[in-house]
Amino acid sequence: MATLHRPAPSHRPYVPYTPHIPRTPPFPRVTPTRTHPVPRVPPDRTLARDLALPLGAVGAALLVTVLMLTGGTAHAPVALAVFALLTVAVSLLARPVLMPAVVLVSWMFYDGFVVNQRSDLAFQPQDRTGLLVLLLAGLAGAGCAAAVRAVRPHPAR
Repeated sequence: MATLHRPAPSHRPYVPYTPHIPRTPPFPRVTPTRTHPVPRVPPDRTLARDLALPLGAVGAALLVTVLMLTGGTAHAPVALAVFALLTVAVSLLARPVLMPAVVLVSWMFYDGFVVNQRSDLAFQPQDRTGLLVLLLAGLAGAGCAAAVRAVRPHPAR
């Protein structure tokens, strides 16, 4: 005589009970992880902020080249004013942490090629004055950029 068994549930295969083979536990339920939307990049994190220092160094090199070709290195105060404008422009774009590096690069080009004209860095009174002017220009540019970022409305997160 044949014995009919109830059908096994569909989620787990039927394993008859035998005392020497332990039963396998049921598979744990895996819930899918919730995905969050990709966070938006803040508007102040742009490629211009990341490339401001290298582009400022290239701009200073080009400015020195133009000044040497036009004979503008003889007029150090005018060249200092042009370097101060370049430092302000680069400090506006750069991250505030990089402002000392921006000033240092600008001063090295100004002092090495405009004041001393043989790529020698010195620390005479005229060199210190140039460093102070460029440092104030960098602080002004970084301060203006920080004020604009503080006033600009931020999107809700």
